[in-house]
Amino acid sequence: MKQILVVGGGLIGARHMDAVAAHPSCALAGLVDPNPDVKTPEGARRYADMSEVTCPVDGVILATPTHLHAAQGEFAAHRGWHLLIEKPVASDLAGAQALRHVVAKTGVGSLVGHHRRYHAKVQHLKDLLANGRIGMPIGVSLIWAMRKPDSYFEGNWRTAGGSPVMINLVHDIDLLRFVIGDIAACTALRGASQRGSERIESGAVALAFENGATGTISFADTTPSPWGFEAATAENPNIGATGQDMMWIMGTRGAVSFPSMTLWVGTDWASPAKRQPLVTKENVKAPLEAQLDHFLDVMEGSAPLIDVADATRTLEVALQIEAQLATQTTGEAYARSALA
Repeated sequence: MKQILVVGGGLIGARHMDAVAAHPSCALAGLVDPNPDVKTPEGARRYADMSEVTCPVDGVILATPTHLHAAQGEFAAHRGWHLLIEKPVASDLAGAQALRHVVAKTGVGSLVGHHRRYHAKVQHLKDLLANGRIGMPIGVSLIWAMRKPDSYFEGNWRTAGGSPVMINLVHDIDLLRFVIGDIAACTALRGASQRGSERIESGAVALAFENGATGTISFADTTPSPWGFEAATAENPNIGATGQDMMWIMGTRGAVSFPSMTLWVGTDWASPAKRQPLVTKENVKAPLEAQLDHFLDVMEGSAPLIDVADATRTLEVALQIEAQLATQTTGEAYARSALA
């Protein structure tokens, strides 16, 4: 039985604790969280800080705010604990690169929580593209849009730093990297604020992939739309499911939409594209549970599906987008300036 320590008892930390407690091959060693009001499973050890941990630990799941990841990851690695770090891997490239160095030096296994890679349909989509079912990828269009409740931002670190780029869009960036390929360049435009703060809330992103494909992402946390990975796949129990497609990929021989895995093939404009039947793959386990299975394998020496080094490349793209948006005036402000 692997002993797993969870650090951070928030929304995602609670889900990790439940998964560990229910798993037949691991046990919850304890929870590290300075907030005494955070609930833990009955009998679980409680610590206010990682330095206080005295119980045996094989691996640690870091489910804390992003700015803590690098330092906490280094601390855990030096103690010989294998790492599963929630996304993003760190808050800046310097922290991610320092953590990468420590992980390599100590020899612990590392895994980063871009858990969408464990969805059966995501892996099916990756295989479909790799096998040339739609030819060479030409373009992709992705939407992530939902209305987060105002309480999500009240009285916590998200009030000023809760940009959907680093909280949500980083998942979509990693999804695109996983199924299409690495991203060579990006350009972002910022939308107007609806909550009256300086926080980034919405925008549009254009992407260029190293394989020559291009793509767009439209994102917002201020609109109750049916389009977004969580709503489309019902993977998050805290988010209402709609089952609507949220990503469309076009190639030289056809196109596919996700997550319905609707496949179209065609030749040229003289003939309409035809829908091709696909037997879609379904999750045997919830992705967070499949990720935990894989983490246990990583502890035994298996290659990680996404380690600190790979996750750093996702982080780099997200940081570029965030930096561009942070320095921009919105189109609404441009229009007011022009009229004046």
